[in-house]
Amino acid sequence: MKSKAIIKMYLLPTLLQITVIAALVGILKLRGFELGYNSLLGILFISLAGASSALWGIVYQVKCHSKRPLEILKDFFNIKQSVKSYTLVLIFLVLDFSSVILNKGLKIESLLLPLLLFFKAIVFGGIEELGWRYSFQPTLEKKIPYIASTLITFVCWGVWHLLFFYIDGSLGNIHVLGFLLGLLTNSFILSALFAYSNSLWICVMTHALINTFSQMSINDNVLLDYIAKVICIFLAVYLYHVSQKKRTIDK
Repeated sequence: MKSKAIIKMYLLPTLLQITVIAALVGILKLRGFELGYNSLLGILFISLAGASSALWGIVYQVKCHSKRPLEILKDFFNIKQSVKSYTLVLIFLVLDFSSVILNKGLKIESLLLPLLLFFKAIVFGGIEELGWRYSFQPTLEKKIPYIASTLITFVCWGVWHLLFFYIDGSLGNIHVLGFLLGLLTNSFILSALFAYSNSLWICVMTHALINTFSQMSINDNVLLDYIAKVICIFLAVYLYHVSQKKRTIDK
């Protein structure tokens, strides 16, 4: 029942909402409206589109898991997690950004900037985890193997992102191949961390940190970056299977 409910109550309404908004944006652009971040109407569309994943993730949790909004909020900000979980986040981040680090490509103009970008990234990024990792993929994994579930999540998340980039006007500036490889890597990293920690906050924080460091990255080695991402994916698959074995033993 829940595998069908996740499609009906989460995936379809999430994609429908952002697709309808993208269509409206397209129509208004053809009629000469200025949208994107330069207009109040554009910001409204961007906000409604960006909130779609979180909104329907919450609806799914309330309807299918009988969770109260305050309980979901507590999960979202539950920073009390194991040292091992935070250590794994650090390992993945160092690996994922190893090319940038080695090429001294992190631009930090002030100590306040990363903090501000992080809090911004929680709102514009981290909230997506209410849908994709907290609700969608764990439900898929009950019926479909982990790698297949991650790939399905990646495709759906990728479509969602491309529609969002069209809505906010940044689609033309995106290097699609590089972006999709990064998104695929993030799909594995975040899903493995959730499988290990069973923590929404760990995924929210990691997602926000990835977005923060991506915004501050100005230089890297493409080949080294691709190698690092492949290593991250293999490590994520390994971590997932370790997590499953641990749960089997605990039972």
